[in-house]
Amino acid sequence: MKTETIVTREQPAMTVQPKKMNWGALLTPYLFILPWIIGFLAFTLGPMLFSLVMSFFDWPVEGEVTFVGLDNYVNMFTDDPLFWQSLWVTIKFALLFVPLNLIIALFLAIMLNQKVRASGFFRTVFYLPSVISGVALAMIWAWVYDGEYGIFNYLLSLIGITGPDWLNDTSWALVAMVIASLWGQGSMVLIFLAGLKGIPESLYEAASIDGAGTVHKFFRITLPMISPTLLFNLIMTIISAFQQLSLALLLTGGGPLQSTYFYAMYAYDNAFKYFKMGYASANSWFMFLIILVLTFIVFKTSGGWVYYEGDNRKGGEEA
Repeated sequence: MKTETIVTREQPAMTVQPKKMNWGALLTPYLFILPWIIGFLAFTLGPMLFSLVMSFFDWPVEGEVTFVGLDNYVNMFTDDPLFWQSLWVTIKFALLFVPLNLIIALFLAIMLNQKVRASGFFRTVFYLPSVISGVALAMIWAWVYDGEYGIFNYLLSLIGITGPDWLNDTSWALVAMVIASLWGQGSMVLIFLAGLKGIPESLYEAASIDGAGTVHKFFRITLPMISPTLLFNLIMTIISAFQQLSLALLLTGGGPLQSTYFYAMYAYDNAFKYFKMGYASANSWFMFLIILVLTFIVFKTSGGWVYYEGDNRKGGEEA
């Protein structure tokens, strides 16, 4: 019996050279965003954290700074009727402004999404009001709402209605603020329009073959498909409602009888009218907490009505 001998030859060990780190390629992206990072730290995060520290102090513009702990927050809830008044006015404004803003913006986006001639011109026209400065916009609406010479009351008189003195009537001043705030919807309309453009036309064609009408298509196709866009606009509108300041400050100054005295104006007055920076910082952080809680609630409840691509819902629907 022959015995075969297998001779193995050892392979020489390969030396792996460590890969040299390319620091230039690694740091280049961060250099491009460095200006934004510096701006965010210096003008957003830094002032926010500093205002949080200030909220625990009696911090006048001139004079000695005194640590008071939670006294600013306690006084705000217990000894300041303007706090509750301004908060209630802001809540009423938000209850009117948020749904109207979303409904009108979506309606305009649907109209602008139609295939008609000169659609680009109309999109530009509807966007233009959003680029007007707050001061110019306030001057325009002051003329529109004038009780004697305003164009609003003149148009109402053409159909036999005597319009109120909008900015000096406690029953109508807040409504006037809502109408004026609905004017600059250009950005929100564009966001809705972008969402509508992303809906495949084949879905509407298939629904038409099945005999679906316009209303059925809107509620079963359009709304589910743009629900992520609707979620974004809802959150941004809530934030905008609670930060409302410039129009009321310039048009009514919070009047008449504090019927348009928004919470943002309340914090503004404490800071720049009464020079109570610590107290105003506490006001601002409470506003931040309200917006944070409302945003959290919207996100937690969005699972039942926001549809993302690939989601399977009851009834066999797929968004």
